[in-house]
Amino acid sequence: MSNTSSAVALIILAAGNSSRLGQPKQNLLYQNKTLLQHVVDEGSKANLHPIIVVEGSTALQVLESIHVVQNNNWEQGMGSSISTGVSALLNIQPETEVLILTVCDQPFISAELFKELIDTYTEQKTGIVASAYADTMGTPVLFTEKYFPELLNLKGKEGAKRLLQIHKDDISLIQFPKGNIDIDTLTDYTNLINPHS
Repeated sequence: MSNTSSAVALIILAAGNSSRLGQPKQNLLYQNKTLLQHVVDEGSKANLHPIIVVEGSTALQVLESIHVVQNNNWEQGMGSSISTGVSALLNIQPETEVLILTVCDQPFISAELFKELIDTYTEQKTGIVASAYADTMGTPVLFTEKYFPELLNLKGKEGAKRLLQIHKDDISLIQFPKGNIDIDTLTDYTNLINPHS
């Protein structure tokens, strides 16, 4: 994979109903764009292709060049959205060997972070590269094709974190210190847009 990310896809999970926030977090504005648009743009800058957005409870406004797929079972939880996204990806681009799974409510995701995931995979050759923050590991996370069947079989509320726990011996980590900043409540959002208030 010498030409960096040409063979790497991006799946953005954006199907939840943001119950704790009371409005769709995907559409919250930060630095003049929605949280979702920010992640889409950073994925584009990192040359990730295709970019798939899994929506559920809310119809989302995103760029025309993005593949938007509907998870009709979004209420069952994150696992169903991951499965929906991976299934759509393999229909769109069956030859995909590497994907990055991410969410739309981590405002400090960047193209550089995506590239670091890919570079670490290229160097370490592990099947999974996860982001490390706040004594845990999570999204954005890169998976190679050997894990696609397990991602397709995820159900309900179990996200990809279960795979990280099962396959600890096949994981490389990159540091994402601001990865623990995500937007779940109005307080989270207020702190993001007024950090010194």
